[in-house]
Amino acid sequence: MSNEANWSVGRVAQRCGIKVSTLHFYEQKGLIRSWRNQGNQRRYKPDVMRRISVIKAAQKLGVTLEEIKSALAQLPDNRTPTVDDWQALSAQWHAMLNQRIAKLEALRDSLDSCIGCGCLSLSRCPLYNPDDELAEKGPGPVLLDASPTDN
Repeated sequence: MSNEANWSVGRVAQRCGIKVSTLHFYEQKGLIRSWRNQGNQRRYKPDVMRRISVIKAAQKLGVTLEEIKSALAQLPDNRTPTVDDWQALSAQWHAMLNQRIAKLEALRDSLDSCIGCGCLSLSRCPLYNPDDELAEKGPGPVLLDASPTDN
């Protein structure tokens, strides 16, 4: 496989199992890049498939595109992540993912009760908020939005 930028948009999209519009979106967001041939058609180097695979894997883990972009920006010369790079990237996301998991577990465990939204409409809320005391903590579902250690 040549390292030249000669892969068409359709070929990359088909090989990666994504839509052409997704490729354009990733490029617009600065996650991947293409070159133009003499006919002004986009062309990709074959290693863009690895970069797209990293993006897709990170998204499945719940990492946002902005977080992915920030992590990929740390790679020199916008290069494709190596195995070592992937290990470093995933290590960066490990703590963040653990925090998200803890929040999701707290949400799951409190779905049938009060989330501290300040509505004061539940007559039997285990976390009843008399006199809207939670308003001091901010707007919205403050108990739901708080980290597990804040509760």
